[in-house]
Amino acid sequence: MKLSTKVQGEGEPLLLIHGMGSASTAWKLITPELSKHFTVITIDLPGHGNSPYDPGQHMEPVALAHLVFKNMHELGYTRFHIAGNSLGGWIALEMAAMNPEQIISITALAPAGLWLTPFMIRLPGAAVTKYLANSLKIVAPNLLKYEWARKVGFTTVSPLWREFSIETCTDATLAMGSALGYFPAWDSLLTKRFDKKISSDIPITILFGDTDNTLPAKTCQERSLTPSHSRWVILPDSGHAPMWDHPEEVIAEIMQTTRVKL
Repeated sequence: MKLSTKVQGEGEPLLLIHGMGSASTAWKLITPELSKHFTVITIDLPGHGNSPYDPGQHMEPVALAHLVFKNMHELGYTRFHIAGNSLGGWIALEMAAMNPEQIISITALAPAGLWLTPFMIRLPGAAVTKYLANSLKIVAPNLLKYEWARKVGFTTVSPLWREFSIETCTDATLAMGSALGYFPAWDSLLTKRFDKKISSDIPITILFGDTDNTLPAKTCQERSLTPSHSRWVILPDSGHAPMWDHPEEVIAEIMQTTRVKL
């Protein structure tokens, strides 16, 4: 499957992988600055953003890692940095375990898959969020002008939801509402977790917000599942999408992990 991609900037290649029910628009707040230092490649996963959904495409993180590698190779990139959010962070870790010689560094923002007990069923709230976004996607640009609407949609996403722009909220709502790959991705991660080894030659930063209601610390942030050389960062006043809460801090963490000088 050919994924929708966008390339901008100059420098070492940096791949950005969004989360489940999201899209490459999730990176809008940090791509302008990152593109001053990197060749930034954003992708839409299958059935997300502008990438089509193929029922024959396997959606588990390992299969998506293979698919992303294939698309990166077709673009001419055989060695690159990765930053991923949620499912995108899990995919990034799988890619580093799979082909370590092709990955320069990993910055995983609230990565999924770090749970001792894998999910056996979808979280009830997942269906509610999806159906709500789907029913509101047509009116979202106007509805999200109202604070009460943004509160309903984003109060569990971040403690700083009041500071989110209407554009960020609209992009997220449209991405979720249009994501045909959302439920297939959910079903494909059931019974699974990340527990592979990654070369110590690859710098890894794992960053979680201190108020992540989607992947809470007690159940979904198990440090023993990640390589021992991983650098863990807990970002204050931040939820499941740190690049929305504190874009400057996230950029700084990516720069530190990649070891690219400003």
